[in-house]
Amino acid sequence: MARTVPADHPAFVPLPVTHVPLAAGVRAAVHVAGQLSSRRLPVVCLPGYQRNMSDFTEFAAYFRRVGGGDWPVVLLDLPGRGRADDRKKPGDYGSLVDADDVASVMTALGIGRAIVLGQGHGGQVAMALAANRPLLVAGTVLLDSGPVTDSRGIVRLRNNLAHVEALRGAKLVKAGFHRILSGDYPGLPDDRLDALMGRSHFIDKRGRARPLYDTRLIEALASINFDDVLMAQWPLFDALTCAPLMLLRTQLTDQLRRETFDEMVRRRPDAVALTIVGQGSPALFDQSEEIEAVAEFVLQTNTQLLGKAA
Repeated sequence: MARTVPADHPAFVPLPVTHVPLAAGVRAAVHVAGQLSSRRLPVVCLPGYQRNMSDFTEFAAYFRRVGGGDWPVVLLDLPGRGRADDRKKPGDYGSLVDADDVASVMTALGIGRAIVLGQGHGGQVAMALAANRPLLVAGTVLLDSGPVTDSRGIVRLRNNLAHVEALRGAKLVKAGFHRILSGDYPGLPDDRLDALMGRSHFIDKRGRARPLYDTRLIEALASINFDDVLMAQWPLFDALTCAPLMLLRTQLTDQLRRETFDEMVRRRPDAVALTIVGQGSPALFDQSEEIEAVAEFVLQTNTQLLGKAA
């Protein structure tokens, strides 16, 4: 059965999209905030593995005020996520294919270079883009992402999704999401937890949680165990030397181990590094400190490459 997304889903209402054709007959969904300009490096935001552009809603709203206003921010739903098409075959999913699709979207929008902000899987896509298309990458921001993925986070994600998607009744579904999300966002009120739930699922007329992603993405994780040591991809990380780098990690994330983050900082002492306290993945981008830090990185990179923004 084809995946459907309600046209009036609250998480997507403030983010109208256009669809960009890609290879293999599928489309990405794209939202452009601000004004694309030859004097301003756009920020291209890539969400996590099964996530979608709504994770960057607050970020994009803030960035519209950066540098005198209307700074360009491009939000993407890659195939299999949000309002993009699903890929034809499960084997078509992967970070290298996603990186090619990001390049295609940038070309379609007339973007020659961009600062790429990748969260989780989106950061791995950013690394693959830097390795294969370095001239497209003017700067990179990695958030809870690195060359070593924590298997514990993958198993937790898989198990949590299986649990909430098996629940019946809207009240039970919301309670299940609250229990899961409150560990990553301690003290967050129920209405904010409901909004977070709405970024990955909607509740259908039968009271079931329906995913805003292709479930084959999660099926691909079935063979990963809690204590697996996943292959490190340090050469991909090293490809980021093509441009300035910013490294962000949420304090409570289970996607990127602290020791991996520390090694990333050690390897790139020139990188701007920041820990976002009191929350897990995905980052909420609801505190001025981290958004202003990213804004400063973007403005400095823009000045270095293009001069002061017009």
